[in-house]
Amino acid sequence: MKVAVVGATGMVGSVMLEVLAEQQFPYTELLLVASENSVGKKLTYQGKEYAVIGLAAAVEAAPDIAIFSAGGDTSLEWAPRFAEKGTVVIDNSSAWRMDPTKKLIVPEINGQLLTKDDLIIANPNCSTIQLVMVLAPLHRKYGVKRVVVSTYQSITGTGVKAVQQLENERAGIQGDMAYKYPIDKNCIPQCDVFLENGYTKEEMKLTNETKKILDPNINVTATAVRVPVVGGHSEAVNISFENDFDLQEVRALLSQTPGITLQDDPANYAYPMPRMAAGKDDVFVGRIRRDESQANTLNLWIVADNLRKGAATNAVQIAKIIAAR
Repeated sequence: MKVAVVGATGMVGSVMLEVLAEQQFPYTELLLVASENSVGKKLTYQGKEYAVIGLAAAVEAAPDIAIFSAGGDTSLEWAPRFAEKGTVVIDNSSAWRMDPTKKLIVPEINGQLLTKDDLIIANPNCSTIQLVMVLAPLHRKYGVKRVVVSTYQSITGTGVKAVQQLENERAGIQGDMAYKYPIDKNCIPQCDVFLENGYTKEEMKLTNETKKILDPNINVTATAVRVPVVGGHSEAVNISFENDFDLQEVRALLSQTPGITLQDDPANYAYPMPRMAAGKDDVFVGRIRRDESQANTLNLWIVADNLRKGAATNAVQIAKIIAAR
């Protein structure tokens, strides 16, 4: 089992390596792949030193699985080249997510759809993954009609440059700006670029990917906000159902769903927060309450580490399905 991690020197790539180790992924050979600027760089992983190689060399090595986290342009150019060699590509960018010929996979929800013919598999957007993890069991039980989601997204979703911007601002240092505005002590109501309809790409990812993963008939509207947080993404979610629900039944259903941790005891100040989710693979849900303004509608709060289940962990879970096959 030869595995390549493409983008191994990046923020998500480094977390992918952590998750591969934690989950004791059964590779026999590991290739660490990055851009030409990083080729030859030495990385120590699991007590062994690796030399970073370029994409062309990685394709020639014909790995069994290549986990990509190197940006959409890189994925569009190189994923097909790996696939031509018979490599299964698991791509963390947005490049292939809405391609009707490619599957968009959250293993707990639709991992069973994967077949031996799937050579390029899309990993959903980080904010989508934590949302659909909670929506999926509720949709099966009550039928989700409409979702209104407001996100509070960690700067780690932007990358290392954004983390450096926050650290510089807090230290009073002038430096490169990942955002147009300061992020410390601020909220920026823009994640990714604006589209013609006035929504950002991030907001439309939540809409379109949720439909593709769960049900095209679910209506989703989103507002995505960048906040000065490092530990993970948070989401305030309002869900309207076809059928009514019992709150205790909702809590029981979510608590029994693999990959979800219920933290819903406001009397004792128990609710999900990014500080608690950081470094963990589960999706945390709490603040569960009925929307008293209209029928069959629920409010809840979802938090997850966007670099773990929102990216690296989900990709490695997909890889484990491929490896087992």
